[in-house]
Amino acid sequence: MSIESILSGIQEKAASAAPLGNTLKFDFGDEKLYVDGTGDSNQVSTDDKDADCLVIVSMDDFKSLASGDLNPMTAVMTGKVKIKGDMGVAMKLQSLF
Repeated sequence: MSIESILSGIQEKAASAAPLGNTLKFDFGDEKLYVDGTGDSNQVSTDDKDADCLVIVSMDDFKSLASGDLNPMTAVMTGKVKIKGDMGVAMKLQSLF
């Protein structure tokens, strides 16, 4: 799964989800995914901008999260996912998956 396919999948789901009301960035190391939910709809891009919430996760662990093979709470508790900034924004992520 490439960053383009992840971007496409999240763009599709984000378009039908309620706006997050915040900005969020996934940091996969070399790749970034930015969600701007401050407008009328969620806009998803590969921009590397500052965000209200930063989620640091490997691409493999992100794929496992997205497919439901990895429990989000377990991932955070074991350090596979690190969250910086507004934890409330991270709690809204379920609507994008």
